[in-house]
Amino acid sequence: MNVATQTNTKKPKIKLDFKDSKYATGRRKKSIAKVWVKKGTGKIYVNGRTMDEYFTSGAHKMQITRPFEIINQATSYDVRCSVTGGGHTGQAGALVHGIARALILFDSEFRATLKTEKLSTRDSRSVERKKPGRRKARRSFQFSKR
Repeated sequence: MNVATQTNTKKPKIKLDFKDSKYATGRRKKSIAKVWVKKGTGKIYVNGRTMDEYFTSGAHKMQITRPFEIINQATSYDVRCSVTGGGHTGQAGALVHGIARALILFDSEFRATLKTEKLSTRDSRSVERKKPGRRKARRSFQFSKR
């Protein structure tokens, strides 16, 4: 048996119908999330896979479902998103930002609760650049007296 035929057993991407959905963009560090939210049963799809397949960390899963738990509608909306750039933590943060913004478009009453929890505000913190003559952004090289 050929090696190429064994490795081509990818799962096909799930085709999702997201008509009548609200779209929002979320950002965090270098990550960008395009998010579509619609009324549904609480399923979350990330890059064509389920959230459990894409995010293995329990902390990331809990962070992503937080906007729904705050508005007490954890199983009322379906989410489809495409995330690019950064690592898993940045992507999870971008996803939360996008979900919160899309929920606000769905119902403006959610705005106050999501804003007090700071989920609809973009977290502008990012990595500080490395400076010349230093080992990292602020860490200098080890001083040697001799």
